[in-house]
Amino acid sequence: MAPEGSRESAAGSLQPKRVLELGAICLIAGLAIGYVCAGSSSTASAAHTIERAAPQPPGNPAGTARPVSLADMKEMADKQAAPLLRKLKSNPNDTAVLAQIGATYHVAHQYSEAAAWYQRAVQSDPRNANLRTKLATSLYRQGDADGALAQLNEALKADPKDANALFNAGMIRLQGKADGRGAIAAWRQLLKTNPQLSPDRRAAVEKLIADVTVSLNGQGRSTAR
Repeated sequence: MAPEGSRESAAGSLQPKRVLELGAICLIAGLAIGYVCAGSSSTASAAHTIERAAPQPPGNPAGTARPVSLADMKEMADKQAAPLLRKLKSNPNDTAVLAQIGATYHVAHQYSEAAAWYQRAVQSDPRNANLRTKLATSLYRQGDADGALAQLNEALKADPKDANALFNAGMIRLQGKADGRGAIAAWRQLLKTNPQLSPDRRAAVEKLIADVTVSLNGQGRSTAR
């Protein structure tokens, strides 16, 4: 195993601008083709509702949006979650409702709250790989890469072929741990175990693998000099 200092040095040369830009887009948008980072349909619905309901300052021309603060988003998420919280009074372990509350807070960038609700959903359905992957995303967004990877590992125990978990594991290993080889391994496993992937999804993953491979090769040549 390489010493800590050499790993930190590798991290610096592992992350050229184009790889980081592509990686950031993919983790935020879930490749824009259906991975869980993009959120479920309930997440998308919550995001749309929050966006439509974002408060406007007095005197703002109609249709002219002002920047929405995190406090604004928290307020709107609380309002969206209120009827869901009432549902929980009759069934505190309703997995779907718990997950929907988590999604509401996640799209509002309230990642700590989102993780707490997703954790409750996972506790009610421990073998649900999809829920663990969503929990991992919220954990990573609040800065807990190790916790996120632990949840993804549990998700993959439940479903070793889960495309979302494998994709996110690669992104978090790359961005959160500067582990390009680990990222490539996760993405290759994704491609190997999911032959049904559409051509655009497969091409996007292959592009990530190629870019990180080029970066690693460049790092090796630089070290050899």
